[in-house]
Amino acid sequence: MSTLQAATGQQTGVNGVALAVLIFFFVVVAGAGFWAARWRRPASMESLEEWGLGGRSFGTWITWFLLGGDLYTAYTFVAVPAAMFSAGAVSGFFAVPYTIILYPIIFIFMSRLWSVSHRHGYVTPADFVQGRSGSRALSLAVAVTGFLATMPYIALQLVGIQAVLEVAGVGSGGSWIAKDLPIFIAFLVLALYTYTSGLRAPAIIAFVKDILIYLVIIVAVIYLPSKVGGWAHIFDAAQHKMESTNPATGKHVGVFIPASNQYWAYATLALGSAMALFMYPHSVTATLSAQKRNTIRKNASILPAYSFLLGLLALLGWVAIAAGTKPIGLDGKPNPQLVVPQLFEDYFPSWFAGVGFAAIAIGALVPAAIMSIAAANTFTRNIYKAWLRPDATVKQEAQVSKITSLVVKAFALIFVLTLDKTNALNFQLLGGIWIMQTFPSVVFYLYTKWFHRRALLVGWAVGMIYGSVAAYNVINPVTKAHFGGSVAEIPGIGEMGYIALTAFVINLLVTVVLTVILRAAKVGDGPDETIPADYFADAGDPRVAKIDVGPHELTPSA
Repeated sequence: MSTLQAATGQQTGVNGVALAVLIFFFVVVAGAGFWAARWRRPASMESLEEWGLGGRSFGTWITWFLLGGDLYTAYTFVAVPAAMFSAGAVSGFFAVPYTIILYPIIFIFMSRLWSVSHRHGYVTPADFVQGRSGSRALSLAVAVTGFLATMPYIALQLVGIQAVLEVAGVGSGGSWIAKDLPIFIAFLVLALYTYTSGLRAPAIIAFVKDILIYLVIIVAVIYLPSKVGGWAHIFDAAQHKMESTNPATGKHVGVFIPASNQYWAYATLALGSAMALFMYPHSVTATLSAQKRNTIRKNASILPAYSFLLGLLALLGWVAIAAGTKPIGLDGKPNPQLVVPQLFEDYFPSWFAGVGFAAIAIGALVPAAIMSIAAANTFTRNIYKAWLRPDATVKQEAQVSKITSLVVKAFALIFVLTLDKTNALNFQLLGGIWIMQTFPSVVFYLYTKWFHRRALLVGWAVGMIYGSVAAYNVINPVTKAHFGGSVAEIPGIGEMGYIALTAFVINLLVTVVLTVILRAAKVGDGPDETIPADYFADAGDPRVAKIDVGPHELTPSA
């Protein structure tokens, strides 16, 4: 890279070496994705049990890599340091404590969900809600919420790939074909190996992705500080930038250390994000693929290693400040999402910058695959079979899910290529608010049937409406656009807090009050197909529901 490029961050050509390394790793993981169809191949892949959940056969280490690849997405590795770079601790570093809060949630709640799902053959959270409540309407609400919340999340994985390609100089000639064709090819390959291999593909690829991520981040936090003046200079530079005045708003650029009036925002963002993350269908899908109940608990114990990694990653945003990194896109406009790829290209040798680019790009393929599978399973089980084709066979379910996964990825591709990235981010923030409203129906039902199904449905609707309106009313101080953030004033407290958590509290209050009224009025509730022992079932339980695909649907084992 030339001195002018390093000084301005403006791309003047393709970084051939870095791009070649990126392509090499992409070919490797694509081959692994297609080979995954033959890995632990069952008699038939024509069921959601096998295609959508990997036969519920993954052990501790495979599940660990799969969950890590699922939860720590490419957008995480792009957006967290970008937030630290542009806005500071409240917007960026809250992601570290929220992942720490998350793992006890997994340990306590998800093992129960695994057991009852294993016992009854549930594939999605909405399956469980249907079995527990007997309410098709409540199950549909949970399914639609999960499906809609996942769609922009898939689209945002493209932001990571686009950032890498943009910094590598792909499309620097100005041709839309040169800029967009590589992304189209990447997602076409993703679609094909997901279609053939199902959840086994991201399970295999997650090994490569996580090894690359660990390697790149550890090298970066050891090597880069020595090149930019050390950690003392890094923190001084970050403090100076965050406490300088933004001429557009007349306020500080960002937050170096949160002030007392920002504690609520920081705390609610961390707590609300932790509560919401495992409500997403893709998080549940990765969990239900585990072989045993105890596998979930073991993973909850060792997954905090990713929190350590995330903390190091977040600090790269401040390393970039000290380094004077200028993330300028091919259109000549500043784009904080490019800050980490640009930092890598400015300071690493081209070949290692290519390794870093590959880590980010592959980091998009793993969660995108899991998310599309989870969204497809949700549509198939809880919309197609529940409402359109109740008599659908196991094989037909699998086929519809495969096709839906292709449609979902195509939608994500079109969404990102045709709309402004800000819209994708806004929809993802809205998705987080929405998915939080399914928490009472999923988590509370794991422990008690006291909450009335009608009260849960009304509470969900109130939370959805309040959260959507509150998010719409947040105005970006620079662009003046709606959906300008996920923090707003908490009613009755007067402090700024995470909208999703506020909506959840309102949802819960409505649910509790209506439940009391409905119970007092002796309004009947739905049947519950579960029993207490179901929530402690483990592998080998003789009562586990068996999926019979029929002899005419079997294929020879490879």
